[in-house]
Amino acid sequence: QVQLVESGGGLVQAGGSLRLSCAASGSIFRIDAMGWYRQAPGLQRDMVATISSGGRTNYEDSVKGRFTISRDNAKNTVYLQMNSLKPEDTAVYYCNILYRGIDYWGQGTQVTVSS
Repeated sequence: QVQLVESGGGLVQAGGSLRLSCAASGSIFRIDAMGWYRQAPGLQRDMVATISSGGRTNYEDSVKGRFTISRDNAKNTVYLQMNSLKPEDTAVYYCNILYRGIDYWGQGTQVTVSS
């Protein structure tokens, strides 16, 4: 059974930074894609950033140049460095991994950016 544990959310002022981490545990050999998604109240869950097993990254337009996704395959962990945060980045952030054709989700971590 694969489990994802997220950490690093919190409250920050606009212009500040946060770093999210998501560690996968269980009998894992090699994770395919990893990513971060977010969901604001009343809205759907949207992709923020993804990273392939080969390190290719993809970002949602509004976070390009501000957020950086990275992964540590030895630790089965994915990170999201968030800089220059804006109030509109406020949401619950979920990590996601694709492993052997199955999507796994973290429990979510709240990020709140005050103006």
